[in-house]
Amino acid sequence: MHNELRREARFDHFGHVMCDGLCPVGGVIDNVSQSGCRVHFDVPVTVSFESDYEIHARLSRFPTDELVLIGHPAWVRTDNGATAIGFSILRSPDTVRWESFVAQVCQEQQEIDDDGLPQENDQCLFV
Repeated sequence: MHNELRREARFDHFGHVMCDGLCPVGGVIDNVSQSGCRVHFDVPVTVSFESDYEIHARLSRFPTDELVLIGHPAWVRTDNGATAIGFSILRSPDTVRWESFVAQVCQEQQEIDDDGLPQENDQCLFV
């Protein structure tokens, strides 16, 4: 596995997404960072890179609290009829809640990493 160079740490986290201006069916958010997220739709989606989209996200940790975010598409990948979209999160009605949520996930990941067990990128020698 290789490391990707990114401005910010990314974390695996799942939730449901509705983006009516983009796709009539729901999608899944599966990767988050302070400034963006990755969303998957199981159908082909046509994306305009000149448009911003209102994203309604229900994260698995807070399924009853919907976050309203404004996302600008950064990239799109299509594979076997499914579409993955990377969104940059713009100033949104729930930006503060989003940033708080990602900071919490980051802190929890740091606590897991501090447990002393070898991590994905650590080398381990068994004798």
